[in-house]
Amino acid sequence: MLVTVELDPGEASTDAAARKLGLRHEDVDHEYGVVGIDPDAHLYAVRVTRDAADRVRPDGAEGVYSDPKIEPF
Repeated sequence: MLVTVELDPGEASTDAAARKLGLRHEDVDHEYGVVGIDPDAHLYAVRVTRDAADRVRPDGAEGVYSDPKIEPF
């Protein structure tokens, strides 16, 4: 699952996102990292486990989205 979260650009990291979302370090995919979605709004996306997406603190996340695997036909 992908979760969007607002973070200070100077401190945007997977650990900062996990803290803001109320998640544990291991709930976030650190290889995926933090992906900038809207720099002006300081909005970033992180990948989390499905279980973690269900536990995201509502006031921490801007949105939760599916992250389907895309393959060629």
